[in-house]
Amino acid sequence: MTDVLHTRIPFDPFDQPPLPGIRPFDMGDWLVADEAFAGQMALRDQLIAGRPEAVLYLEEAARPAAEELLDTVLQAIAPDAVDTVTRADGVRVSIDRANPMATLGRLVQEDFCILEKRGDEHVLTAAVLCFPASWTLSEKAGRPLLGIHEPVAEYDAGIAARVQRLFDGVRVGMPLWRFNRLWYVDAALHQPRRASERRPRPEPGVGGYLRSERQCLVRLERSRAVVFSIHTYVLGRDAVLAQGLDPRGT
Repeated sequence: MTDVLHTRIPFDPFDQPPLPGIRPFDMGDWLVADEAFAGQMALRDQLIAGRPEAVLYLEEAARPAAEELLDTVLQAIAPDAVDTVTRADGVRVSIDRANPMATLGRLVQEDFCILEKRGDEHVLTAAVLCFPASWTLSEKAGRPLLGIHEPVAEYDAGIAARVQRLFDGVRVGMPLWRFNRLWYVDAALHQPRRASERRPRPEPGVGGYLRSERQCLVRLERSRAVVFSIHTYVLGRDAVLAQGLDPRGT
């Protein structure tokens, strides 16, 4: 388990602005390969091979967007690749264009959700979600933003309208990012839960693991789909304190 944990996090997850907490970033900084790359990618390989029904989703109508996302990621990490990519951990990954979400999930640490405008709302039409933080892909697949965020108490109709406007406003080449933070009892990365299930929480100030997601919004040029990418950091409480972060009140 230790090879999927982080000793540092490149932002302060406790310095959190109000929802939706969005800020711009440079596309060159989108995809991150960090100290947990090898361990996280080995787990991703296992999940995609052994439990594809739990971690992959693709509506046929979303295939053009999924293929465009694969092309975009390949251009960023291996622009000369034709049939295979050699990852930073030495594993060779075949570029299977018939299964773009599975290929994406084996290339980088990020999970990807593709949301496309259907009527007045953006709907989840494709995903590779190996590291869910207490939600289940099958429950959210094909649903609009408000349905995806149920039953998050802070995500009321007002926030929903703001987030929909945000998705409408994401521009090509001008991506946005935010982060969250959650304390977990254990360090498992793959933690799906039904909407009716409660997440066990560590006692305040005692043990536990900080889980923080770097969440990015990227507009694809051809399909106009919005990509919601998730890079997951997990640190033990000692590592959080060693970095000089202040977890009080969380």
